[in-house]
Amino acid sequence: MNISSFDDLLQAARQQTEPQRLLFVFTRADLPADATLAQRERFKDGQGGALVPIMCVDKTPDELRTFADLAEESRQFGQEWHVVFATAMSGNGGLVPSSSAAEMPLQRMVEAIKAGNLGTLIPFDQQGQSLTLG
Repeated sequence: MNISSFDDLLQAARQQTEPQRLLFVFTRADLPADATLAQRERFKDGQGGALVPIMCVDKTPDELRTFADLAEESRQFGQEWHVVFATAMSGNGGLVPSSSAAEMPLQRMVEAIKAGNLGTLIPFDQQGQSLTLG
């Protein structure tokens, strides 16, 4: 299935034979302290920079009806974000993975984002549309 929106992600998760837990890492665009003047100008125009993880959460597909639900919950933490990365954990034997089981995979997501290893993660913009980064 081609995932072009958050709704596609929810639909795909709900169609799996084993229950899923969705993992999300919210990021904001930032510039390193040693950025050049050209990089600073591009950043000011809304381009460039690095995505820095600022918060993460795990949810079952049943806990989210729409992207608006996730975005609204994120606003409760008072952190402005630009891109949210998502992936899923598959359950086993009909059991949904627990939140505690999601802690280590969420940490690995954070480290992958910091390192720029985004291969298996799906990025979404603030409207819930998937992005192509690079």
